[in-house]
Amino acid sequence: MKAAIIVDVEATRAIRQAEVGAARTMIERTEERLELCPERIAADSAYGSAEMLGWLVSERAIEPHIPVFDKSARADGTFSREDFAYDQQSDVYLCPAGRVLASTGTLVNDGATLLYRASKHDCDACELKPRCCPKMPSRKVPRSIHEKARDVAREIAKTDAYVRSRRERKKIEMLFAHLKRILRLDRLRLRGPLGARDEFLLAATAQNLRKLAKLIPIPALQPA
Repeated sequence: MKAAIIVDVEATRAIRQAEVGAARTMIERTEERLELCPERIAADSAYGSAEMLGWLVSERAIEPHIPVFDKSARADGTFSREDFAYDQQSDVYLCPAGRVLASTGTLVNDGATLLYRASKHDCDACELKPRCCPKMPSRKVPRSIHEKARDVAREIAKTDAYVRSRRERKKIEMLFAHLKRILRLDRLRLRGPLGARDEFLLAATAQNLRKLAKLIPIPALQPA
């Protein structure tokens, strides 16, 4: 990130899933072509999905300096998922009242989520039920199969290295601003995905040449 040299380009539609897929493509392609494998990745929360974090941590051994994409917070005042403590050894959650929520091990929803459910008997007798599950017989807590990777990202977010990555990421954002303002890439002139790819490649090349001209020292003039 120090030199801010562009090593790969992948044009996509402005959709989060497509952009995340493009990031994975560029990481794999850069390693294959240039034998460059990053130790860390800095990005915004759009890249902080459970699947993406799981791929970075478990498959690529790359530190995700990325905010976790999390919608578990509740606006109705009831307990959110972070109020439940996970016991990794027993593979259960403990609610604020100390009761156990267990899972059957069956994947639900997108095939990547486990549901941990409390006993209806425990919930009916609990004095915290109005703050936990007032409209349900018992409380359930979803857990992604990539939750370990999400926890890794949460721990990294507490470090000085994460703060430094966010600061260095501004250099990359400045490149995008330069592409739009100076190189007039706010609107593409060529049609179709192939045209977009060609324009991005040309713009990245121009940006790199401009950067390299500043990095390469100018030889001193020799006296005549």
